Amino acid sequence: MLLPDKQTLARLLSHYRAHERAVLAQPHEPALRRRFEDTAYTLCVLMGERTAREAVHAAERYLSRTRPTVRAPLAPAASPPSPTG
Repeated sequence: MLLPDKQTLARLLSHYRAHERAVLAQPHEPALRRRFEDTAYTLCVLMGERTAREAVHAAERYLSRTRPTVRAPLAPAASPPSPTG
């Protein structure tokens, strides 16, 4: 499965939240609602989800994951010096 670019997804999620607030403030403004619905649709497509709520949750989970770091193998532990006597 292809995963979206995290910066692009973060920006889109930010736009979604801003449009959501704008629609809640002015629910009868068709242009605001259209932008909000367009952003929600894009989130659904990017995240492969059927509803905006699922897409937002999936995007938040995806953005919260960090990439696994590749660790170099540890050097073998040095053995303690043997007592000579």
